[in-house]
This record gives sequence, structure tokens and C-alpha cells, in this order.
Amino acid sequence: MLYGAFRQSASVLARTLCRPTILGRENVPATGAVLLASNHLSFVDSIIIPLSVTQRPVRFLAKSDYFEGSGVKGRLTKAVFSSLGAMPVKRSDARGAMMSLELMLDRLREGEACVIYPEGSRSRDGRLYRGRTGVGHLAMESKAPVVPVALSGTQDVQPVGASMPRPRPFTIRFGEPLDFSSGYDHLAPGKARRVIADQVMDAIQAMSGQERAERYNSYSGG
Repeated sequence: MLYGAFRQSASVLARTLCRPTILGRENVPATGAVLLASNHLSFVDSIIIPLSVTQRPVRFLAKSDYFEGSGVKGRLTKAVFSSLGAMPVKRSDARGAMMSLELMLDRLREGEACVIYPEGSRSRDGRLYRGRTGVGHLAMESKAPVVPVALSGTQDVQPVGASMPRPRPFTIRFGEPLDFSSGYDHLAPGKARRVIADQVMDAIQAMSGQERAERYNSYSGG
């Protein structure tokens, strides 16, 4: 109930202030497991995506710091992230990253919708970085369809370093679901994950039009 009430109120506010363009929302299945794989331009992306998917709740990973703050601001931040479907995780090392993937895999196996950013972190220069293979791992293990998501303009809603979002138009595109549930048995697992990650990033780039950066994103700011 809290999720629905907050999302409805926040959606109205976002539409009024930011005049978003939302395309292909019907490509997100209303039921069953689905993995939304998105480019990542701004901190506010993790708010915009759940608010844009009106047909169902969406889960995403968020740094545990957002749930551990004190005072009024800390309680408010925790309430907002909890209402949006965030799952607190610690991702300070490789073990933490793997535990994060397993947490998301559990949710997918329970038939939920989850968001992943294959680039790992926000792009500070607007380019699309190489996708990490976690998206391939989740797609293969869960058998869930992968819906590519392309955001544009969210870097203006809340630029890197800005403490609060501001009214700016943005666009979010949901592509047609990609099926990776079969057809990769002839490949070694690592190779299959790499192939899937590359195909997902190709689909995102085809919608976003971003310049490709043929390397991993080294930015660690989330």
C-alpha cells in the first residue's frame, strides 16, 4: 500500500515537473519475472524507472548507506527507497557484488521485476560503457526475459554531484523483451554471459544512440 500510494503521488509530480516521454511501456510484462537492463546516467534513474513502470512494482539494488542514515533526512531517505522497492546491499568488494546478484536472482525466481545497470555505475561523460556479465548470469540462471531500457535527459534532471533533482524533460524507452533462456548451451558459461551482455548493450545503444566507450566504467559513485 505504501509503495502504491507513494508511486502514484510521485508519478503525478514527475509528470507535472519534468514532462517525461515514456515509450514502449507495454513491453514490460505485467506479471512474471522480468529483468530491466538500463543505461545509467544519473542517481535519479533508480527513481524514474520504477515510477515509469505503472503496471507492477519494480525492485532494484541500492547502497545500504541510504537505509542507515540518522535524523529526519535519514528516515526520509529510507522511507523513499523502501517505498520504491529498493533492496539494500553492500557492494564494497567482489563478494559483495556476487551477493547482490544472488539477491536479485532470488527475486527473479519469485517472479518479480528487477532493474540492473549492466555498466555498473553512472556514466559521467554520457557514453555507453561495456556491460558487465552479471546481466548474462541473471538472464541465464533465471530464464527471465530481458527488457532493454534506454534513458536520455536524466543527467540534466540530477547531474552527478547535484544534491537534488530539478525539473527537466527526459525520455525513457522500453525495448522489446529479449529471450536468453536457451541457445547458449554450446558455449562455455563465461563466454555465454559475455555474449548476452554484449547483445543487451547493443539493444540499449540502438535506442539511446549513445557513443560507445569500448571499456568498463571505472567510476565507483553508484
